Amino acid sequence: MDSKEFRRRGTEMVEYICNYLETLEQRRVTPCVEPGYLKHQLPDEAPEEPEPWEKIMQDVEDKIMPGVTHWQHPRFHAYFPSGNSFPSILGDMLSDGIGCIGFSWAASPACTELETIVLDWLGKYMLR
Repeated sequence: MDSKEFRRRGTEMVEYICNYLETLEQRRVTPCVEPGYLKHQLPDEAPEEPEPWEKIMQDVEDKIMPGVTHWQHPRFHAYFPSGNSFPSILGDMLSDGIGCIGFSWAASPACTELETIVLDWLGKYMLR
């Protein structure tokens, strides 16, 4: 995938995510599948050649989504959903695009320092 296709597929992915969130109420909250349901729907070995993007996304909808618990569904009350607001999704996209692994200051000073600052903010907020 080159940058031109990435732009096109990225736009499609944003549209897919928006459509998913806008139509979430139409899905089952929890899946109606048995353990091992996916094993029989996927090949025994990884493909040696890339598959078309359209087929991958069709597999996501037809094979993966039936086994997904939809945490953001309005009738899902088991846990607290987090990390899927539109600003959060954009932040994940930026973080993934930069590809920084911030496990130490030397690995990425900005990543480590930003994490420290934001956690300090959180700590101060919690003491209010």
